Formats: sequence, structure tokens, C-alpha cells
Amino acid sequence: MKQFRVLVVDDEQRILNFLSSKLRASGYEVLTASNGVEALGQAQAQEPDLVVLDVMMPKMDGFETLKELRSFSSVPVIILSAKESNADKVKGLDLGADDYLAKPFSPDELISRIEAVRRRMAPDEKRKAHEQLSLGDLTINFKKRLVIAKGEEARLTRIEWLLLSELAQNAGRLMLYSELLTRVWGPEYRDDVQILRTWISRLRNKVESDPNNPTLIRTIPKTGYMIDQPST
Repeated sequence: MKQFRVLVVDDEQRILNFLSSKLRASGYEVLTASNGVEALGQAQAQEPDLVVLDVMMPKMDGFETLKELRSFSSVPVIILSAKESNADKVKGLDLGADDYLAKPFSPDELISRIEAVRRRMAPDEKRKAHEQLSLGDLTINFKKRLVIAKGEEARLTRIEWLLLSELAQNAGRLMLYSELLTRVWGPEYRDDVQILRTWISRLRNKVESDPNNPTLIRTIPKTGYMIDQPST
């Protein structure tokens, strides 16, 4: 079976060596890059399954690299940064990162985050309960993973699709923050409300007629989100 291929990008050689050793010992195939330009070349040529991307790099930082990467690839990205601030976290998520890990961190935590991403990438049979669902002007075809919003196809990222699927399959029921986080990201994320709010905002921008006044995905303050049961 093909090994899961991880591209690790960091300008500090000792960190590259350390993480490469730990990831290989855990059964991953590892590629490395010491700067953003090299990382983009590796991503195009080697097509990794996941990218671990440092933010603080000279010439082209991690945010710039991620922005360029998203112009041609939807590969999952975990951002690493010595800056543990919500602003940097939100910026990384807004640019399309799947996760954010603040330095210093343990290799076991990184591996746990990688495994969580792998679980999200795996097909989920339970989502076949409905083949198609119409919610007002929104149509979701679960079999084809097709979403029609605002009269045209909405191109969702993997996480946006998982979030919408959970909310739509549970239409009429309040989904608690912790429940959505556990189902979409994994149990280790159950308290990370910031990441959930960021991705709900991204999803609303694609499926709501007026994202600033959402009517499809409703916020239940300090509790969670829900989509109303479609009228029959």
C-alpha cells in the first residue's frame, strides 16, 4: 500500500531533520523543503498527501507560500508558527490551511493532527443517508458531492463539505460546537471554537445569499449551529 506522503517545510535544518526522523518512524514517507519556493516546486512535482508548513521563513513566508499553493492545489496543510495569536491562526485558516499548530509542540501532537486530517480525508459511509437534499435555494447531492447555491455550483473545500454535510444531514437539530468539532476535525479539537467559527464563516460566504445576514446556517449563541428542517 502506498505510504502517506508528507512534505515538511522549515528553514531550520535541525527541525527538518528532527521532524523527518519522527514522521518516518511513524510510517510516513517524508519530503522536505527549506523555503517557500522549494516547497511549491516539491508540491507540484511530488504531489504530497499533506504539507506541514512553517510560517516564519525568509524571502517567502508560510502565508505567502500557502496563498500560492492554493492557486494550484487543495492538498491539506498544517501551519506551524512560533506566534500563538488568534490573528495569525485566523489568517492561516482564511488562506486555506486545514490546521494550525503553535511552536513549541511535541512530535506526538503533530502526528495526532496529521492522523486527524487523514480521517477527514477518508470517505464516510454514514453520509449516504440522503442522496440529495434541497434547503431553500441550496441543493446538496451527497452521492456526487455537488452543491448548487445562488444558482450555480459552489466549489467547497473538504472541510467546508464535511461541515455542510453534518449540518444538512442533521437539519432541524442543534449541533453543539463540541459535536461539530469532534465529527469534522476529531475529538482532540472539541474545544477549538475559533477554528469552527472561521470555517463556518468561509462556508457561509459560499452558500448564503447574504453571508452577513445568514438565513441557512443559523448561529445559536454560545451553543452551536443549525440548519432548519426543510419544509415539505
